[in-house]
Amino acid sequence: MVSSDAPTVEQYLAELPDNRRQAIEAVIGVVRENLPKGYEEAMNWGMICWQVPLEVEPDTYNGQPLLFASLASQKRHMALYMMSVYQDEVKRDRLLTAYEVMGRKPNMGKSCIRFTRLEHLPLDVIAELIRESPMYEFVAASKR
Repeated sequence: MVSSDAPTVEQYLAELPDNRRQAIEAVIGVVRENLPKGYEEAMNWGMICWQVPLEVEPDTYNGQPLLFASLASQKRHMALYMMSVYQDEVKRDRLLTAYEVMGRKPNMGKSCIRFTRLEHLPLDVIAELIRESPMYEFVAASKR
């Protein structure tokens, strides 16, 4: 599944095979437990998204809510997109260091962390990075 037409997170999860569903649900739990106030959870771009409501930041380049993080089950992997890590070299370095500590090579793009198993994610550091990204700071950083 590269993109989903599911209108809700629950329906998206229901489309997944059991092993993927369990991993995605675990990551959702980490994000929800650490998400600063103000972000909204939604389905957008065929993925589970945590975004800045348009009422808060209507001035986006594409008219869509500003994406803070998203989570998707792709064809060959799952992916967690963390725009705050993409915007901040210090945060990106912390994430890379977490992988070094785990003894794993990260499978990352500019904003995405690809994984095939939950154990391949440094969830403690991901939780910290999410928790340390208040919405007003994220919006300001996105304008730079």
